[in-house]
Amino acid sequence: MKIVIGADHRGFAYKELIKEIITDIDLTSIEWIDIGAFDTDRSDYPQYAIIASTELIEKRADVGVLLCGSGVGMAIAANRFPGIYAAIAWSEESARIGREDDNANVLVIPCDFVVAEQAIEIVRVWLRAEFKGDRYRERLEMIDTIRP
Repeated sequence: MKIVIGADHRGFAYKELIKEIITDIDLTSIEWIDIGAFDTDRSDYPQYAIIASTELIEKRADVGVLLCGSGVGMAIAANRFPGIYAAIAWSEESARIGREDDNANVLVIPCDFVVAEQAIEIVRVWLRAEFKGDRYRERLEMIDTIRP
């Protein structure tokens, strides 16, 4: 499984920890595609959301994980792209539901509101969850047909 992962300066430490600790899910090996930030120097979250979304759209990654302080800006930026369903998860339950009910293909972690151990478990739960389909797919199709 290929996972694009990106973070601004506020998510950098968690990003590094997640890559180090999560090497497989249910014996499926993970290849992390790290798009930065590569240190704690101030950086702007939109650049990582743009790159991650592009990696997914161009099918170089299966799913994405983005990290920043609140998660809100990352999610807004990623969700600007067609076919990207970025969900902010602050708990294992919110991660599972985001994947099962809303087919979130991008997990956004709000690093200012979770501790490192929670972030790791949030990623694990999200990666193991599976989209339910059926009526949930119909809802996503409704979203995909929205035209301003």
